[in-house]
Amino acid sequence: MNIILPAMGEGVIEATINKWLVKAGDEVREDDPLVEVATDKVDSEIPAPSSGIISEIKAAEGSLVKVGDTIAILENNVEVQPEVALKIEKEVERIRETIDSDRKEKKDEFVVTREMKSRTPSGKFLSPLVRNIAVQEAISYTELDKISGTGMDGRITRDDILRLLEEKKKVSPAPVMEEAKVTGKVSAGEDEVIEMDRVRKLIADHMVMSKRTSPHVTSFIDADVTRMVNWRNGIKEKFLAAQGQKLTLTPIFIDAAARALQDFPLINVSVDGNSIIKRKNINIGMAAALPDGNLIVPVIKNANEKNLTGLARAVNDLAERARNNKLKPDEITGGTFTITNFGTYNNLSGTPIINQPQAAILGTGAVRKMPAVIETPDGDVIGIRHIMILSLSYDHRIIDGALAGKFLNRIKDILENYTPDLL
Repeated sequence: MNIILPAMGEGVIEATINKWLVKAGDEVREDDPLVEVATDKVDSEIPAPSSGIISEIKAAEGSLVKVGDTIAILENNVEVQPEVALKIEKEVERIRETIDSDRKEKKDEFVVTREMKSRTPSGKFLSPLVRNIAVQEAISYTELDKISGTGMDGRITRDDILRLLEEKKKVSPAPVMEEAKVTGKVSAGEDEVIEMDRVRKLIADHMVMSKRTSPHVTSFIDADVTRMVNWRNGIKEKFLAAQGQKLTLTPIFIDAAARALQDFPLINVSVDGNSIIKRKNINIGMAAALPDGNLIVPVIKNANEKNLTGLARAVNDLAERARNNKLKPDEITGGTFTITNFGTYNNLSGTPIINQPQAAILGTGAVRKMPAVIETPDGDVIGIRHIMILSLSYDHRIIDGALAGKFLNRIKDILENYTPDLL
């Protein structure tokens, strides 16, 4: 039986073999972890599709393999049952869907680099991917022209341009060193140069791409969440005892956002060329910081169909597995809207960057006790209230200020008058 690299989520068409957990000749059982792989989304393990003996490993550690490629051979001497054949057929269909998604991604890359010519002065063809890397790394046409392409008909491949970048790093001094030579104010021994790891590079590229793609506008509103805070404080111990789950503010924010997205579906959208895609499902991502300082965004699928208890379970489970690097690729893809909680670090507010290809992201600030004007039948009075600031960054190509303002005000209204569905 061929063990293939399975479809690993939306937009993922290849992965790097990080580490084999078995070797040729090893006996494995169904679902035993075989190999650790890294994609541009997340690191994960691939399990054995059935019991048997690993007869051959075909993909070496460090190699790049595509979805659908055979990475190992498993001998099991068992006739393939109809249900297994159906499972394989479904897997093939998922691979086709992944390839279709990648074609769309390549189309997006072309949009990003549409102003760059597809050929160098000497006529060497530049694919959208190569042009995308060239734009991000500020590689000139002259430098590209000097590359001896290893692709078909001498085409410049992704590996060719990455090799050029490695060579430039070897011969070029670090910018801080150059500054030290010129100014004399900074010496090489005083500054620490930290190379970005793979995940941080991906995050950086994604953030730059988002700002380049979408004209960002951020709107702010404050919310008096005293009633919500008092309700949560009064129920959290009972909730923990009854459900075995901590009730943080995050599932409440997700609940409020899901309700508001149902009322304003034109926020739950994305852009495809000159078309607006209104998403059927409400899949809310929650930005989470990892112990190594990097960022990941687990996604709660169909958040509007879950009650507060279900949301709390999902939030706690995803957050725990994110910290332990146990998330599956499908659990960090497919989001249609994102929430980032600035209040976790006692920050009042912020201007979050849209998580492409989504159209909006909500920032939640710290909840603080503040003096506030309270309207009563006998006149206005000053009282101590729990106040927080909500910020919404949105893609101004398709979301205008009026729509964003109404949506943000709807979230404020839900939080200020929060009545959860616990069951």
